[in-house]
Amino acid sequence: MARHRTTDYLDHLSNVPLFAGLSKRDLQRVAKVSEEVQVEPGRVLVDQGRTGHEFFLILEGNASVRKNNRKTADLGPGQYFGEMALLDRGPRSATVVAESPMTLLVLGQREFSGVLDEVPSMAHKMLATMAGRLRDADSKALTH
Repeated sequence: MARHRTTDYLDHLSNVPLFAGLSKRDLQRVAKVSEEVQVEPGRVLVDQGRTGHEFFLILEGNASVRKNNRKTADLGPGQYFGEMALLDRGPRSATVVAESPMTLLVLGQREFSGVLDEVPSMAHKMLATMAGRLRDADSKALTH
């Protein structure tokens, strides 16, 4: 599998809604504290009901998503999961299992919090992005 560099992560990170409002410089900070990880097929990446501590961005490979032991989705390069764990350490809503060899960019909650402590303006940008998403979800719920 190809080896990625920090600058290669920026396009992928900018497509994650949680990070969409961040500047290139802010995205570089996030990428710098993230870790590239290789995993083998069959590895459970997150387990439904367990406390979440990290966010995963798929660089290469595929994974399956299971809720209550039923497959609900397939994930591939450019897709991500676990972003809510960066904010609340809540229980995982699904189990995600590697279906092939994978290369992941992993961002831990502790590292993420450290970046926010160093650059408080990032938190404001992210809150604004999330507020916009909540407003969109709210208006869709009202029209359906």
